Amino acid sequence: MKKIIVPVDFSEQSNNALKVAASLASKHKAEIIVLHMLELSSTMISSEGMPQEQVVFLLKLTEKRLNKFLDKSFLKDISVTPIIKHYKVFSEVNEVAEKHGADLIVMGSHGVDGLEEIFVGSNTERVVRNATIPVLVIKEKIENFVVDSIVFASNFKVENLIAFHKVKTFAELLNAEVNYVYINTPGDNFLSTEDAYSRIAAFISEANVGIEVEIYNDYTVEKGILNYSATTNADLIAMSTHGRKGISHFFMGSIGEDVVNHASIPVVTFKI
Repeated sequence: MKKIIVPVDFSEQSNNALKVAASLASKHKAEIIVLHMLELSSTMISSEGMPQEQVVFLLKLTEKRLNKFLDKSFLKDISVTPIIKHYKVFSEVNEVAEKHGADLIVMGSHGVDGLEEIFVGSNTERVVRNATIPVLVIKEKIENFVVDSIVFASNFKVENLIAFHKVKTFAELLNAEVNYVYINTPGDNFLSTEDAYSRIAAFISEANVGIEVEIYNDYTVEKGILNYSATTNADLIAMSTHGRKGISHFFMGSIGEDVVNHASIPVVTFKI
């Protein structure tokens, strides 16, 4: 892990994410790239929009505020590069990450619920949907970010092999143990115990690793992941996500994004 992206909006959640990123950067001698996106549209900063003097003034004001935000004792001796983007386009977080060769995005989130979740979603959810690199979502203040136990929930289909290997590598980086779980639910997705273990066995054979997978029954996959994580006292939930967009996302959603919104412990997502 060489570079970590941390999008910030000067909120308490941003500070929580920055603190976790600092902990990781300190342990792995990584650089932190702090990204702030202004609430400006491309029209506002065009020649026909806001006067350039105002744009420059706003940028200088934001730079000053960002420098003040980054004046923290836990960032001492850590390489920090601040970047300010003119307006909010959440795909830009991934573009910045790719441009700088970042390994991880760390974001703070308070989650969303109800109508806000259906029609608006959260900033973190948008980043998770667009990011091609892992996204670590921090939900509350963590004084010392130590991960001993990770839950990796999967349907154990072949398409999840890439995410599986990424989770395994991530766990080794954190020196953490992984609990692998298949969430079995009633309805169309229900599998008998024999069928579930048959699918898991085929996956393990294809992955060419020796692991144990537990089958956990619950009413929904999301509830199963959250309840299983609670019963195992997990420090982190690892999920793969399809990153669906547009109308398909509205109707199908993403279990990974739902877990990000509702989990109380950190969640890391890996796009497949």
